[in-house]
Amino acid sequence: MPEKVVVLGGGIIGLSCAFEAAQRGARVTVVEPSGIGGQASGAAAGMLAPYTENPEQPDPFFHLCVESLCRYPAWLRQIESVSGLTAELMTTGSLTVALHEADLLPLQTRLAWQRDFGLKAELVEGAELQRLEPALTPGIQAALYCPEESHVYAPLLVQALESACRKLGVELIDRAGAITLPDSDEHNGIRVQTAEAGIFTGDRLVVCAGAWACIYAETFGFPIPIHPIRGQICAFDVPVREVRHMVFSSQAYWVGKNNGTLVCGASEDVAGYDTSVTERGIQRLVRVGPRLLPFLEGRSPIHSWAGLRPATRDGWPLIGPLPGRPDIILAAGHYRNGILLSPVTAAIVGDLLDGHQPVMPMAPFAPDRFAHMAARRGVS
Repeated sequence: MPEKVVVLGGGIIGLSCAFEAAQRGARVTVVEPSGIGGQASGAAAGMLAPYTENPEQPDPFFHLCVESLCRYPAWLRQIESVSGLTAELMTTGSLTVALHEADLLPLQTRLAWQRDFGLKAELVEGAELQRLEPALTPGIQAALYCPEESHVYAPLLVQALESACRKLGVELIDRAGAITLPDSDEHNGIRVQTAEAGIFTGDRLVVCAGAWACIYAETFGFPIPIHPIRGQICAFDVPVREVRHMVFSSQAYWVGKNNGTLVCGASEDVAGYDTSVTERGIQRLVRVGPRLLPFLEGRSPIHSWAGLRPATRDGWPLIGPLPGRPDIILAAGHYRNGILLSPVTAAIVGDLLDGHQPVMPMAPFAPDRFAHMAARRGVS
């Protein structure tokens, strides 16, 4: 492990990588341009649902997500033990509903191939579905029940990670303003210059800048096609456990939290770096709710918010060392899976810092893979 690691970005991925590096013995500094917690982290619904959110095929991204889910309980216990705080992991399971008979085939297809990769799930309907989730409207054709999927309360997870990092001696620098990376090479160390907090140096650099990682494309010398997707979410005041499971439909999802709120998301649009909430985006979520959960009829959200999700062109994150610069690691572009992928991303970054082979094959997530795609297109 290098003596000193600088992490750019204080969101969930940056804090997770800092926690991992500190546990492995590094001296770590996290530099965040704005506030600790990031744009996507604190705004997330905290779903840990790799089977539901990867329904198409067993590609490398699916395996990355499942690996991270498997690591989650032990990883979270470490964070909670160090911090003394809880992130409220709730293994509620999930229900993906089929409103019509035509919706059943995709669920049956997904169930068939995912069972080969460890999924414990079943199709439920009729009285059994009503027993599992009484809040659902009786008119639903069926639902795919996945008991292993779970969720955390994202703001508490961020707080616990921040506290754990501080207790391990991680230096957290927030409100640092604009960040630039002056020219350097791996033999002379890392130098990070900020507009408001001065200059930071180290042996290795981990870039976890989320939707802002694209600003380093020119510095790194290859395209980083990460762009922000605004995700709008709202919450309803409901009794705890009124909705027992995470409920997914083709139009929205609902997740019940221990604080007596039902989180509903997500209305997504491309709005640059604008994090404002729009009436149109929230009303779309409000309208769809009563179709599946009749008790929401006539209810208005008590809270609504938005966060920026860092999306890549292919939907997969960029994780790995820069070409020719093993002292710089990129870990960004996790889109809507930053919470889920935090444990495995941190483990990969920790292994790379230690000079070990990462826990997962890394070629599919190579930071410069879009440069190779552009070159192939140019040849053809």
